Amino acid sequence: MDTDRTPAPAPAPELHGHGLRLCTWDVERDDHVEAWWHGQRDPEFKRWNTPLVFVTDMDSSRDSLRRWAERTADGEGVAFRVADAASGTTLGQISVSAVNRTTRSAIVGYWVLPEARGHGVATRALRLMARWALADFGLHRLELGHAVGHEVSCRVAEKCGFRYEGTLRGAMFEAGRRDAFRDTHLHARLTTDPEPNPNPAPNPAPNTDPEQTP
Repeated sequence: MDTDRTPAPAPAPELHGHGLRLCTWDVERDDHVEAWWHGQRDPEFKRWNTPLVFVTDMDSSRDSLRRWAERTADGEGVAFRVADAASGTTLGQISVSAVNRTTRSAIVGYWVLPEARGHGVATRALRLMARWALADFGLHRLELGHAVGHEVSCRVAEKCGFRYEGTLRGAMFEAGRRDAFRDTHLHARLTTDPEPNPNPAPNPAPNTDPEQTP
């Protein structure tokens, strides 16, 4: 196997484009820690995500950011702070995690602060980060999974060239629980896939949630 492009530990770069700046979080800055906590305690975040370690206050938020800094230093992933390019205001977070250096694959995750929604932040951030991960970070495959019924994430994935690959049964915790599971939709993008159309036609994944209407 060609290992020349295998990800190796390195400082995470700053990424610029689409009106955004993607940079690492500063664990020593209270405004960064507060923004992280704000995002994690948002009801919409909690509806669709159940973190392995819950963030409950500023201290646990700072600990969470420290763990991300350690993963970045070890080459296991990186969490980018998504900021407005002009003002520097924090808009959300996007990450690459579970980096497998053998298969050159990783998992994408993101969230957007409530006040920043409705402006295409997730789509713009994912396009920017995916281009870096597949071209410069040396990955071959990026996976994006979301709970069935989360149609916004489905649309973001499709717009960014992450093709729908199927439904994974019981692959994610139910909201706020560790004793129950729910299905997820799996999307992925490869280095060999074409760049996504800036204005793609709608192509949502099949809706398998009976409580969701088309």
